[in-house]
Amino acid sequence: MHPSETRRQEIDWDSCTFEGSEREQLRVWSALPLRQKLMALEEMSDMAYATIERRKAQRLPYIDPFTGEVVRGAAVPNE
Repeated sequence: MHPSETRRQEIDWDSCTFEGSEREQLRVWSALPLRQKLMALEEMSDMAYATIERRKAQRLPYIDPFTGEVVRGAAVPNE
């Protein structure tokens, strides 16, 4: 059998849809130990806050994490 045919047989085509991808992500997430889940959530939170701070510094709009409201950025006029 040709190697490319072997690879084709190994592909789970059900995972190639939106629903299949979501199912696979949930399967992988549920298999993680609690400690790794907490570390991942902390990293995601840190990244979200860093993104907000970067957008504030660039005077771009962002969504306030406490109110859920869009905070309009102050566009800097072109010089």
